[in-house]
Amino acid sequence: MGPAPILYVKEIFYPIMAAYGIPANVVTAAILYRGKCGLSKGITRYMVSMAMSDLLVIFFQVLLQGIYVYYNPNAFFIRSTVCPSYVYLRILTLDYSVWLTLSFTFDRFVSICCPKLRLTYCTDKTAAVVIASLCALSCLKYIPFYFMYEPRFTMDNVNWGCRPRPAYFTSIGWVVFSWMCNISLSLLPFVLILLLNGLTVKNIIAASRVRRRLKGHDGKDTESENRRKSIVLLFMVSGTSILLWTTGAVTFICTRITINFVGSDLTSPSNIANEVGVLLIRVSSCANTCIYAMTQSKFRQELKNGIKRLIHFFTKPTKRTRQ
Repeated sequence: MGPAPILYVKEIFYPIMAAYGIPANVVTAAILYRGKCGLSKGITRYMVSMAMSDLLVIFFQVLLQGIYVYYNPNAFFIRSTVCPSYVYLRILTLDYSVWLTLSFTFDRFVSICCPKLRLTYCTDKTAAVVIASLCALSCLKYIPFYFMYEPRFTMDNVNWGCRPRPAYFTSIGWVVFSWMCNISLSLLPFVLILLLNGLTVKNIIAASRVRRRLKGHDGKDTESENRRKSIVLLFMVSGTSILLWTTGAVTFICTRITINFVGSDLTSPSNIANEVGVLLIRVSSCANTCIYAMTQSKFRQELKNGIKRLIHFFTKPTKRTRQ
């Protein structure tokens, strides 16, 4: 019996994701950091942080785990002394990326729906505090990962790999910790983003009706146009995250509540759903650059200017040589 079809899918998609996602997120962070995309400093700070966190997710989850370890199962960081740190960094970067998306969604919710709070919350300083606080919380949240693993096997007197200790599956403390990690990583952000977007839509519809009655159907409303651009960006970023995380959230519910665990059979429906969910979650780390390019005209212009300068940089020496 040959390898499971899901493995072929991963072998095809992960190199593509790494080849596109790494340079795309670096370019995105660089363009946004320049501050010439017409966005506020607070939004820019969130987006730069999201791009860098997505870059780390691609590095640890796709480049190392999905490609390098897959083809090199005896890599150095799979040694038992390094493996817990490696697992910790993988889960940490993914959690941080998810909660940055949620914090951006909440910032836009406050900006659109809470005009009194907006003046004090939607600022560059608040964004910096939130980003730093989320990073610290993610680091602290997963510290127990360092103590839950034991060596998987020993070869040539060297311990390799890491697997959860037996107590992880029987101890109430570890079971609670496992549920807290999974809820924090998938279900809770998923539900909160849905809730915030729902409340935002409700507020937008109500405000639009009021403004249409006051301004009339033919009056030009600059504020509504600015709100529309902000709303499009919000819904594209958070909506894409919801779509790509849905499979992972549903799989978590099914495997942990009804089936308990997916097992090791890669051809079983539960395991295929779990692998597809993980794949889509990793794809979400490559999606934001496409979203910015589709929704932000100034971002597209900055990207075009950067490409032109890059082409000019490489073609200029050639022209001089010909002369």
